[in-house]
Amino acid sequence: MADLKARPRPTGATAVLGRTGFAHVTSATKGELDIVTSPSQPGFNPLDLLYSSLSACLVLSARIAASQMGVLDRITELTAEVTGEKATEGPSRVERFNIVFAIKGDIDEWTRQKIAHAAEEICTVSNTIRGKPEFATEIVG
Repeated sequence: MADLKARPRPTGATAVLGRTGFAHVTSATKGELDIVTSPSQPGFNPLDLLYSSLSACLVLSARIAASQMGVLDRITELTAEVTGEKATEGPSRVERFNIVFAIKGDIDEWTRQKIAHAAEEICTVSNTIRGKPEFATEIVG
């Protein structure tokens, strides 16, 4: 399998929220979006962003896995739908992630399974969620 080396990309995000209005998030690469909180408002809320990060990472990682397996040319589309279930007790958190992978193309079920499992192992977001990352918080005025 070929070693794929990713070119470093700035990462990170800053959220700013005034006394009223929406939280405005800017990425290290200058992407921008407003965060919504009302269930009827279209847009992303913080949990949507968590699910989005996982789903995007999984499809990108699935593409890497398919390439490493030599079957990328037979893949037509990769989809990862991510939802979750919030814990009913203890601190507010997602207790379970539900992932539905759709891997379309001229491949068999065994290969689909291998790609999906490899994607979970490659994905930085899934690896981070499974681990217990350390938080280093600094408070400034």
